[in-house]
Amino acid sequence: MKILIQDKFDKSLPGRLARFGEVFEDPKRVAEAEVVLVRSATKCTKEYIDGAPKLKLIIRGGVGIDNIDSAHAKSKGILVMNTPEASSVAVAELAMAFLVAIPAKLIPGHVAMTQSKFLKKELKRTELFQKTLGVLGMGRIGTEIAKRAKAFGMEVIGCDPLVPKSEHAKMVSLDELLAKSDLISMNLPLNDSTRGMVNAAALGKVKKGVIIVNTGRGKTVDEAALAAALADGVVGAYGTDVWMSDPPDFENCPLLKAPNVYMTPHIGASSNENLLRIGDCVVSILDKLAKEGKL
Repeated sequence: MKILIQDKFDKSLPGRLARFGEVFEDPKRVAEAEVVLVRSATKCTKEYIDGAPKLKLIIRGGVGIDNIDSAHAKSKGILVMNTPEASSVAVAELAMAFLVAIPAKLIPGHVAMTQSKFLKKELKRTELFQKTLGVLGMGRIGTEIAKRAKAFGMEVIGCDPLVPKSEHAKMVSLDELLAKSDLISMNLPLNDSTRGMVNAAALGKVKKGVIIVNTGRGKTVDEAALAAALADGVVGAYGTDVWMSDPPDFENCPLLKAPNVYMTPHIGASSNENLLRIGDCVVSILDKLAKEGKL
C-alpha cells in the first residue's frame, strides 16, 4: 500500500503507518498513492482526484469533508472518511477561550499595556455567569462547548435540525436562539443550508451587543453583513478562527477592517494532543479497512 501524507500531521505518524506500506510526503507522487491523508490545506477537487488513478481512500484528519469532492470520489469507488471524534475537545477549548477572553477585555487590556496604557477605569468587563449562550450546531464540538459553558454558570440553548434533544442544552428554534443569546457559538458544517446562515436577516434578530464566536466554517457567515453589524454596534464583537479561504484575502476581507474582531489563523484543531488523536484515528481506520479486505 502506498500512503501519501499531504498535509501537516503529527511527526510520529509516518513511522506509525510504516507497517501498512510505503509512506511518503511528496505531493508530486500523488499519482502513485492508494491512500491520501489531508487536513484543511489540500483541496481534493475533481482534478486532484483524477490525478490519482490508484486512489482507494481519502482520510481527512478533522471534522467535515467540505474540502473533498465526495461525490466525484464516490463515483470512482474511492472511500472518503474523516476523524470527527478526535478534534472536539481542541476546537471546544479554543471556542471557550474566545468566549472568556472577549467579554473579559483580555486582548485590548493586553495591547494597551504593551503601549504603556493602564486602562483600569476605561475597560469594563462582563461576566459569563448567568448569561445565555446560544450554540449553533449541537454536534460533538457544540456539545463539548455546552458542557464547559454550564461550568461557568451559563444558561445554554441550542439549535440544530439534526439534534432534537440534548441533555446539555435546551433546544430552540433559530429565531429564538438569535433573540435570547448574549453570546453565540457557531459550530456549523458547511452545506447548502448553512452557507451564509448568519446574514443581514439573521443579524436583524439578535440581541444588541451580542458576541459571536465562529470555530466552524467561515462561509457560514455573510462577511459584509457581519462587518456592517459590527460597525453599527448591533454585534458587540466577533471572534473567529475560520475564514472564507485559508488564508483569507487580506486585501478584500471586510472583517479584517471591522471593529471588535478577534482572530486566529484556523488553529482550532492544531493542538499537539489533537494531532496525536487524529493519528490514532487514522491508524484505526486503516486497521479496520485492511482487516475487512477493503485496502
